[in-house]
Amino acid sequence: MQNGWGVPGERPKIEFRAAVASDVPALVALVNACYRGDSSRQGWTTEADFLDGQRVDADTMTELLGRTNTLVLVGESEGEIVTCCELQRSINGAYFGMFSVRPELQGAGLGRVVLAEAERTAALEWGCRLMRMKVLKQRPELIAWYERRGYTSTGKTEPFPYGDEAFGLPRQDDLAFVELTRELPADL
Repeated sequence: MQNGWGVPGERPKIEFRAAVASDVPALVALVNACYRGDSSRQGWTTEADFLDGQRVDADTMTELLGRTNTLVLVGESEGEIVTCCELQRSINGAYFGMFSVRPELQGAGLGRVVLAEAERTAALEWGCRLMRMKVLKQRPELIAWYERRGYTSTGKTEPFPYGDEAFGLPRQDDLAFVELTRELPADL
């Protein structure tokens, strides 16, 4: 796959850092491009079949960056933000969300790299021994991807927050989240 960062099919080199306020516009554009609208259909993480509207806005992203228990991890290649994820620390471990890889770069193995860095950060920097996440139950291929990386379903489900446009505009009335977890080794 030609990705603009080198040889076709080659994974771009990623450098990770914590997001800062000046990253908000690029992060909002990245996350929305990965999850919503026609641009998201270039990748396989799209939610466009299930949800319309924005996945995140500038106010929400700014609020996330201001939380003391949250880290938005940015992956850059050649000075451009190409990946991000949200990590929230709690007494029960870490929560992983807002996982985004530029749609045209999906399928090159970057997702595995980002997930591994998020797990490493949670385990080594925060001392977390459990990573958890919520995934739309309507995304069996995404759930299977996480399962191949050691995540398992807890059996817990959570209804989609209908009526809260911050989560998007549902296109169907049966949306729900499943919870997945993975124990993190101490030596990541």
